[in-house]
Amino acid sequence: MAGPVFNLVNQAPHVFDARGVAKRFRHAAIFGALDALRPGETMRFLNDHDPLPLLEQMRTRYGDTVHMAYVERGSGRVVIDFARR
Repeated sequence: MAGPVFNLVNQAPHVFDARGVAKRFRHAAIFGALDALRPGETMRFLNDHDPLPLLEQMRTRYGDTVHMAYVERGSGRVVIDFARR
């Protein structure tokens, strides 16, 4: 008998709060978290600033395999959903 089938698309996002990670480890920790996502899973990224250099690195590293969408973009608080395709 086959095991249960999970619909990962409707799963709540995994929260990654970068504000609690030391700056020198942030990019490596974020890439590690993204690498661990399965297709259909989403990571909700929280930060205190818009991480434009990181986003450019992500585009180079992941191309179209990770979709990015801002949830909130304000002064002192940025929330971005990264979805693995």
